[in-house]
Amino acid sequence: MSSTKVNPMRDIKIAKLVTNISVGESGDRLVRATKVVEALTGQVPVMSRARITIRTFGIRRNEKIACHATVRGDKAEELLERGLKVKEYELFQQNFSENGNFGFGINEHIDLGIKYDPSTGIYGMDFYVVLERPGGRVNKRKRCPGRISKNHKITKREAINWFIKKFDGIVLDKRLVKND
Repeated sequence: MSSTKVNPMRDIKIAKLVTNISVGESGDRLVRATKVVEALTGQVPVMSRARITIRTFGIRRNEKIACHATVRGDKAEELLERGLKVKEYELFQQNFSENGNFGFGINEHIDLGIKYDPSTGIYGMDFYVVLERPGGRVNKRKRCPGRISKNHKITKREAINWFIKKFDGIVLDKRLVKND
């Protein structure tokens, strides 16, 4: 028997990937952005509404201004791989949250492999990844909900290490990178 047993409950996996395109206005541009998200994820995206009215931006409360879709499983992993390829597998430490999730944005959706269509245009989009360990359902279930211990929650350091190990990525410190 080997003394280095790996606990399968400590494995980190992708719970979900949320793709978001925020247009900032309703109408034709939002409909075209919806088609881009649908082509990328294979799902019908949900419209997000403005929470408050901001006159300088020209948006009203409850006006549809963005669309997003949540992807899980193998499709989420494949989309994340494509998104990170655009970023050249480089993220900043500031991209990672304290509870082990991370997000990043890309400037042009056509970098993901979607063919450019002049009638659609080019949209930037955000990716947000939620990480989890097995057993996370314990505090989400309806009957007999429990608590997840502090040791079982994913920290920022664990998420960074998972990213480096899984995708062979590079995590930069924004304060040490010079802007050219």
